[in-house]
Amino acid sequence: MCRFVIYKGTSPVQLSHLLTRPTHSIINQAFDSRLRLDRRRPMNGDGFGVGWYDAVYDEELGPQPTIFTSVTPAWNNVNLTRLAEKTKSPLVFGHVRATTAGSLSLDNCHPFVYGRLMFMHNGGIAQWPLVKRSLQRDLPDVAFHMVQGNTDSEWAFALFLSKLPDPDAQTFTPDVLRRAMLDTIAALNEFAEAAGITEPSLMNFCVTDGDTVVATRYISSDKDEAASLWFSSGTTFSEDAEGGHYKMSKSDKRENIIMVASEPLTFERADWMEIKTNTLVLITPRFNLLQIPIVDKFSAPGVLRKADFAQEKGFLDPRNTARRQ
Repeated sequence: MCRFVIYKGTSPVQLSHLLTRPTHSIINQAFDSRLRLDRRRPMNGDGFGVGWYDAVYDEELGPQPTIFTSVTPAWNNVNLTRLAEKTKSPLVFGHVRATTAGSLSLDNCHPFVYGRLMFMHNGGIAQWPLVKRSLQRDLPDVAFHMVQGNTDSEWAFALFLSKLPDPDAQTFTPDVLRRAMLDTIAALNEFAEAAGITEPSLMNFCVTDGDTVVATRYISSDKDEAASLWFSSGTTFSEDAEGGHYKMSKSDKRENIIMVASEPLTFERADWMEIKTNTLVLITPRFNLLQIPIVDKFSAPGVLRKADFAQEKGFLDPRNTARRQ
């Protein structure tokens, strides 16, 4: 099981306020989860990564994000702690990894980057070896050759790039990124069907170009819950009490901050809203958050989905055994 967190704000956030200081930051979740139970592995110690964009555009540096990854456990990396205390950004991707496909190496740590695009995945492509060959044959050279590692996640990113009109473009509209994400999921479902795979795939993907964010909570099943995904929005995200207890505050109707995470970063229930299974989340450059149902053969409005599949793999809150979509 992996976990990720996304931050988009009108003002830069100090990385430590997302990654290291909160009691339930994704770094702490990696070894001490309060809200979910992984029956296979108790820790997410197979590396981590954080990516961010500069608060002020520098023509010499370019629009590409900065990436820091390591194969050491995130909670035991002093360089991450030092970096997080001295770095600020208005758009941050953070990820802690537990391997499901691919070896333990820097090349396999999220987020993955191509040009100004950044991509993460929480979940797994079912029976990946049966899908991989077909996916690779379907890729244009530019997408095929960008892959450096051997994870299902990075190959999914390559597939996403192949669905863009121009992956080397300097700007992407929200609609272009949304459509490419939906086409990526549809293609993965087609590959699985052609291979006769019946086990569901968990596809919580997220991608950004530094302005727009697209994330999905998705499973290729009309009976099961997807891996968990939550969002929070407000005007300030800060320490509410000593000991790393953070809170999202809303001082007015404006939303200066939007966060999306596999698991809430605070214990304040009012701070977080659960995203429904098989939903695409679109965060526009103007801080509009849209939740768009993903309509395909796995759509099941009103159906009581079971949590057993995702819970068994450690991707869902074990307190809930079934929920209505």
